[in-house]
Amino acid sequence: MDTDVLEQLARILEQRKSADPAQSYVARLYAGGIDLIRKKIGEEATEVVIAAGQPDDNALIHEVADLWFHTLVALAARGLDHAAVLAELGRRFGVSGIEEKASRSGQ
Repeated sequence: MDTDVLEQLARILEQRKSADPAQSYVARLYAGGIDLIRKKIGEEATEVVIAAGQPDDNALIHEVADLWFHTLVALAARGLDHAAVLAELGRRFGVSGIEEKASRSGQ
């Protein structure tokens, strides 16, 4: 994914914090609080699971985009952005998935 898209989206998500919830879907999510955002993430995750079991690749891409979008909204609501996630993914390079998971078991 082009990180420019993520940068642009991060700026828009930040701007929407001060937008009118009647005029902006993202502002409406922020106004609903983290519980509403979590609910949307759950809905989108379920739709990804369903789409992954279907043969339509475009449907899966669409649903993953929705899930990513809503997780970015959650990060922004907490004052975080995609850079923190990219840094974490970068930290995991060269570490086996089994080792990385085991390192989190004590958390």
